[in-house]
Amino acid sequence: MDIILTKDIPNLGFATDVVKVRSGYGRNYLIPQGLAIPASEANLKMNEETLKQKAFKADKIKKEAEAMMQLLENITVKIGAKVASTGKIFGSVNALQISEALKDQFNYDVDRRKIFIDGENVKEVGEYKAKVMLHKGVTVMVNFEVFAE
Repeated sequence: MDIILTKDIPNLGFATDVVKVRSGYGRNYLIPQGLAIPASEANLKMNEETLKQKAFKADKIKKEAEAMMQLLENITVKIGAKVASTGKIFGSVNALQISEALKDQFNYDVDRRKIFIDGENVKEVGEYKAKVMLHKGVTVMVNFEVFAE
């Protein structure tokens, strides 16, 4: 029996996959639980249209990420921090501060969980780099400068 999965099922397949299963497993478990639908001609056409729409949306998101990458390559984000007389920062600069600085200075909204700072901690005044993952396969190195307030 051929079915179209509506949800990801371990050891069977991912959502929108057309898979062949035993008739009893499909009729008595997968379809009643809402995990799959029968692979009729109408359902296959609907599934094909769904896949086209997902591909279109994913392509659009990737193009937006690549455009954002072009913008972020050539900028330097300035982050102010309180500094001791020895030149060390009270605390450290983290991804949240970089994300907020990008939003304030350039109006670019980047999720803090997608920003990774080279090295462990930024605890001194100076110039550094952070890796920003905008989309799967689209990453950019952003320069940021920490200065004394």
